[in-house]
Amino acid sequence: MNPVVHFEMPYEDAARMSEFYRQAFGWQTRALGAEMGHYVLASTTETGASGPTKPGAINGGFFPKKPDWPAQHPSVVIAVDNVNAAIEKVRHAGGTVLGEPLVIPGVGQYVSFIDTEGNRISMLQPLPRN
Repeated sequence: MNPVVHFEMPYEDAARMSEFYRQAFGWQTRALGAEMGHYVLASTTETGASGPTKPGAINGGFFPKKPDWPAQHPSVVIAVDNVNAAIEKVRHAGGTVLGEPLVIPGVGQYVSFIDTEGNRISMLQPLPRN
C-alpha cells in the first residue's frame, strides 16, 4: 500500500499564507527560495530526521499559483517505490499524468496526475534515507 506522505496547497501571497497558518494552527513555514520554485514547506507536527514523529501525521507545503499551471487546488502526495511504474498504473486505471517526473534535489522524483474524479494528486519516489 502506498501512503499519503505530504499535502500541497497553492498560495498567492507567501507571507500572508505563512502568517495565517502560524496564527490559526501554530504551523511553522520555511520558504525555499527561487532555486526551489518559491516552494514553502509547512511543519504541522513534530518532525525528526526521517519525518514526522507521530504515526499518521504528515507535513506539507505550498506552491505559488501560476496562470499556466493546471489544477491548482489543495492535494495530497502519495509515496511510491518506483515513480515510472506508478505512472503506468495511474494511466492503466484511467488517470492522466501531468507531464514528466521532475527531480526535487534532496527529496526525490515527483509528478502530478488527475484521477478519474478530476482531483489533482501527486506521487513522490523519495530518495532512500540512511
